[in-house]
Amino acid sequence: MRGLTVTGAAVIGFDPAARSWAATGSESGPDLAGVPALDGTLVMDDASLAEASDDYGHIVHRRPVAVLRPGSVRDVVAMVRFCNTHRLPVAPRGQGHATNGQAQVKGGLVIETATLADIGPLGPHSTTVTVGAGVRWSEVAKATIAHGLTPPVFTDYLELSVGGTLSVGGLGGQTHRHGAQVDNVSELHVVTGAGESVRCSATRHPDLFHAVLAGLGQCAVIVGATLRLVPAPETVRHYLLPYDDLETLLDDQRALVQEGRFDYVEGQVSADTDGAFRVHTLEAVAYGPPVGPAPDDTVLLRGLRHNPSGVQHTDRPYYDFLDRIAPAVEALKQAGLWSYAHPWLNLLIPGRSAVTVTGAVLDALTPDDLGPGVVLVYPILRERLTTPLLRATDDEVPYLFAVLRATPPDDTATVDRLLAANRSAYEATAAVGGTQYPVGSIPFTRADWRTHFGSAWPALKAAKRTYDPRGILVPGQGIF
Repeated sequence: MRGLTVTGAAVIGFDPAARSWAATGSESGPDLAGVPALDGTLVMDDASLAEASDDYGHIVHRRPVAVLRPGSVRDVVAMVRFCNTHRLPVAPRGQGHATNGQAQVKGGLVIETATLADIGPLGPHSTTVTVGAGVRWSEVAKATIAHGLTPPVFTDYLELSVGGTLSVGGLGGQTHRHGAQVDNVSELHVVTGAGESVRCSATRHPDLFHAVLAGLGQCAVIVGATLRLVPAPETVRHYLLPYDDLETLLDDQRALVQEGRFDYVEGQVSADTDGAFRVHTLEAVAYGPPVGPAPDDTVLLRGLRHNPSGVQHTDRPYYDFLDRIAPAVEALKQAGLWSYAHPWLNLLIPGRSAVTVTGAVLDALTPDDLGPGVVLVYPILRERLTTPLLRATDDEVPYLFAVLRATPPDDTATVDRLLAANRSAYEATAAVGGTQYPVGSIPFTRADWRTHFGSAWPALKAAKRTYDPRGILVPGQGIF
């Protein structure tokens, strides 16, 4: 039997005039005024609200009045309809890995999707898998690899939710071959801002489908997705190749992705002993059987201009490669550094300007400003990006440039200075035809968002009007 579960004393009564829940309850029992019956749990305790008013960025804090932990998609429908009726803002939250309050909502409802974590049936000949929005990519990988299959693209950190990355894009070292994660979705199950449960695809409600993938949560809450699968390798060969200068690194990366020699290509830049960011590393991975032949170093490294004295390579199981940063993440958590503020900079830069823009940012970067973070730079092929709202440049080979900073959260002056530096770097990127990859912390206005979406803006605006007519969804993005 369905029933309402509410936890947290003294808060649940809804005041329509104030468009908010009021503290009308007491220890003897809350006032359930108008809240629908649920399979899951609606919580209002201080700890849950505090957690929902923070994220991985630890910069922005917006406190909701309730958090839904749905027991079913029905719960999402019911509460979105309730909030739509009363014009209360709503934001879905996966693993809370946003960096600038994107999934926070002041005075409204946060929907924690982690309870929507089913993984559909799989077999050795499956070409897709249907999963709940709250399932983590690590769980999807383990489930599919057991059948010799894999999603084609992963972000470097696997403990993100499927719904979360599909709302943004999902870029990784395999993107030059397969596009972003959003380019490998055959169907979505969503709940629109009007509270309608809809299954959509490129041929079924295509306007909604294309408005949700990389749509930053503006038109619907993702509750499930059907993902494309490809054969998985059993083992991979993982190379780290040192380079003496940035330009040569970027040129060799471009050649590799255009040629398709490796299955995965990324790169990092780190500081030398003088504190200058002049240590350049190309990271490349070749998949072994049954996906490809046994890796041959001579063939794979032919013609590259790295420093041969510092080459590192290891053969490792496929999942171990995918989850390779897990030990570093655990070390950061143990050291208390995971809770640092993360004013991240994430840009998509035209290849023709990649050396100039990245070089200027790196010249100004200090080890203290990066903190226990990392600098990534790698190319993708524009033709592989087919999702309209995943905005990139018109260059054939744009580069993702990410300065993933970490700094003590109580040093607000430094955080503000780094946010300003992010804005300056974005403006330099925009001036040459680039944009941001919107997972970071760049101060953005509504006019900036219109510029960001460019030719896709009219379709997104129309979909917002159709599917979220009262504009309740994900105000933290600041788009509408």
